[in-house]
Amino acid sequence: MDAPLETALQGRHIEAVVIGASAGGVHALLDLLPALSASFPCPLVCVLHVMKGRQNQLAEVFQQRMEMTVREAGDKDALLPGNLYFAPPGYHLLVEEDFSFSLSCDPPLHFARPAIDVTMESMADAYGDALLGILLTGANMDGAEGMAAIGSAGGLTVVQDPAEAQVAVMPKEAIRARQPGLVLPLAQIRALLLMLEKRR
Repeated sequence: MDAPLETALQGRHIEAVVIGASAGGVHALLDLLPALSASFPCPLVCVLHVMKGRQNQLAEVFQQRMEMTVREAGDKDALLPGNLYFAPPGYHLLVEEDFSFSLSCDPPLHFARPAIDVTMESMADAYGDALLGILLTGANMDGAEGMAAIGSAGGLTVVQDPAEAQVAVMPKEAIRARQPGLVLPLAQIRALLLMLEKRR
């Protein structure tokens, strides 16, 4: 049993998880997510920057490796436990107060659409202190403001240890913007997610 992780979760009722990543993110997510079962108790939303013009097969790639249902988020879809949603390419992904998705064609933020900040800020508004936000490897500052918003709303924030990240810019920017609840290597982030499974 990992005492710091148990302490971080103590008294919390996590109802959703959002993960942001950019450069190196696919490898990091493949290290984290296949360990999760179909009975994962929350919806899990991933925003990953994908190079413009490249075909996005994230949902297919991860579905082949996971028990959870994996899909691209669609406009008006309800967020359901045991589902992993990827933000579709070319749209910002937001979560509304009724816990459904909406897609936006607003201009890119930090040169990215979908932008991690947009999704995280909307989920912080919808879920408040019941949200777990995780920011992984990446090469720009997207996600720093989103993680700060989650922290301000009382949610739990976890940043990948920059010393371990394939590209450390994104984790460092998030730590600079607002000290996260935890700074962890991927193995410990995976352990934290597995603890969420066992708590229900």
